[in-house]
Amino acid sequence: MDKMRILFVIWMGLMVLVLGPDVRADEKVTMDTVVVTATKTEEQRKDVPNAVIVVDDADIQESPATSVGDLLGGKTGIDWRTRGDYGGAAEEIHIRGMGADGTQVLVNGVTVNSPSLGSADVSRIPMNAIDRIEVVKGSGSVLYGSGAMGGLVNIITKEPKRDRMDGKASAGFGTESTYQISAEQGMFIFGDLGYYFTANRTLTDGFRDNSDFSQNDASLNLVLNKGKNLHVSLYGDIIERENGRPGVKPPAGTQSFSVNGTEVYNAESANLLNRTTENDKHLVLKVKSRPLQWLGLNFQTDYTTMESKDNNRYFSNFTPGNLPGSKTKVTNDIFGLEGNLEITPFNGATLLTGAQYKYYDWDNTSITLDGLGNESSRLAKSEGLHTTGIFAEAQYRPIQYVKVSAGLRHEDHSEFGTEVLPRFGLVINPMENTALKFNSGKHFKAPTPNDLFWPLEDWGFGSGAQGNADLQPETGWHTDASLEQTLADEKVFFSLTWFQWDIDDKIEWVPDSNFFYRPENLSHYEADGWEIGTKIGPILNTTLSLDYTYTDAQEQKAGGVKRQARYSAYNSFKTGLTYWFDFGLDVTTTVRYTDKRPAIYASDTDRAPAEYLSSYWTADVKANQKLFDHWTLSCRVNNLFDAAYDTYVETFYDQSGNGTRSKYPGAGRSLYVSATYEY
Repeated sequence: MDKMRILFVIWMGLMVLVLGPDVRADEKVTMDTVVVTATKTEEQRKDVPNAVIVVDDADIQESPATSVGDLLGGKTGIDWRTRGDYGGAAEEIHIRGMGADGTQVLVNGVTVNSPSLGSADVSRIPMNAIDRIEVVKGSGSVLYGSGAMGGLVNIITKEPKRDRMDGKASAGFGTESTYQISAEQGMFIFGDLGYYFTANRTLTDGFRDNSDFSQNDASLNLVLNKGKNLHVSLYGDIIERENGRPGVKPPAGTQSFSVNGTEVYNAESANLLNRTTENDKHLVLKVKSRPLQWLGLNFQTDYTTMESKDNNRYFSNFTPGNLPGSKTKVTNDIFGLEGNLEITPFNGATLLTGAQYKYYDWDNTSITLDGLGNESSRLAKSEGLHTTGIFAEAQYRPIQYVKVSAGLRHEDHSEFGTEVLPRFGLVINPMENTALKFNSGKHFKAPTPNDLFWPLEDWGFGSGAQGNADLQPETGWHTDASLEQTLADEKVFFSLTWFQWDIDDKIEWVPDSNFFYRPENLSHYEADGWEIGTKIGPILNTTLSLDYTYTDAQEQKAGGVKRQARYSAYNSFKTGLTYWFDFGLDVTTTVRYTDKRPAIYASDTDRAPAEYLSSYWTADVKANQKLFDHWTLSCRVNNLFDAAYDTYVETFYDQSGNGTRSKYPGAGRSLYVSATYEY
């Protein structure tokens, strides 16, 4: 049945290609697309040894995706994961079966991964601020440091355009009482000085009780653009969020439970009291200049503050009639500084050399609440750490058909010491529209402040948790080989990639016999797989994309067996079909398939999972109709067929203390309609 569905989607796409008229013949898929993330210099895609995905503003506008994760999820090598259907649920990018802490997510070149967790929540990033996204797969630790093990996602925001004023305002409403208002505007004020501004407000009740969510965000990008001689940008944003955390959906038949008139859980939500508020701020100053034809100068300094507050309440069998809990506040302040030189000593050769410095200030305050919600104890801890990375990477094309590259990074970390990281690349261009690529590099991920400094928690009876200041970084190698080919006057792009990676000294929080948890360098992870991607069009009013990934990700706990990694799928598939009508209507359909995934192993010595999450299909549709000269009406339906699926597993405890493995449900069908005025 699954194969029949895939064949049906492909068949429908080919039929549209044959029958439709041609209105976008001037647009092409090309290997000459310029990318900057892979090498920190402007390079044509065919000259980069990494496998690269590029998503532009047109792709974003046409896609029915509701977030960056939704937009990228299912593309070759990319797995998008979220804990269910509640508003504010964190959304993570996993590349090639690696954990979310192995993907470094950047906004304008600045890491937005949480230092405390190591991973990035891409649901926070407003879609209307994005100009393009570059995904670079493979080890990126030589140029970007810790966490760039599986790859990088660089989100580049909009800038003003010359001799033109851009403006857009949008309002929309959808199911679950969802609404959003947004505005953006950009222009050059005078001469070479311009700005681009965005603002959004989003609210939703969510699919379940205590799944409501609200976000207010704004960004401003100030630009001084004198061409290659000097380009200065000052980017800042602020993001404020609040949401409930309903947890898993309790098992069927669960009845509502209250304590002293306060409802604690019901049949839809495992917790009706837990809440989270978050506040993020970023400020980035970038200066680029090419004073000489053979010399490029780049400087960047940035400041980030991330504040998260969790309010947790729960019932206790030991104190019936009470609702004990906790309040946790975690603040991360990060200061970054980077400078590099791009030197072109002679034709065909480039040397990039530079240094990065980062300082992290981590503050954790945990307050224990008694059964009445009053503070009973307080635990606070603050720590600081810093890293310095010095790197260099050389590229050389001795003949037209071959390009080689080699790089090295020396990382000095205030907690674990030093790490030396090499990387090697090879590109062969036997024909103008063909690229054979090879890329191999060592990667690493430093322990997070949570891992290193988590304060001693005493849960009683010898149980509790504490960080471990003696942790070493996770290390390994990531290797891939790709074939990229354009055909049919550059209107067909095809890519085929094989990849392999491993991680030693994987950090795991493990309990002793008394359930006292402490992080240790214990586990080993590895994976290999294949990625196949095709984009056809625009041909005859249509573009068609097909993305398939096979990932064999294996985990091995200390003393355990090698087995399929939890929540990793062997097979994933995504197809997108866009059709433009002559009267201003475009319709995009996205279909995504995710294979079954291991959710629970009974022990570390078991090869067969005790429980799987089932495979599933989803389909999303978006239609945009242009009216007059400035208006666009949009209608978006996500999970069109209301497919039921689950994302993670967790234990639900009822009032009797009985634990039942329950699941986070994926989002059901939703409808959203909006109107946009653009000038």
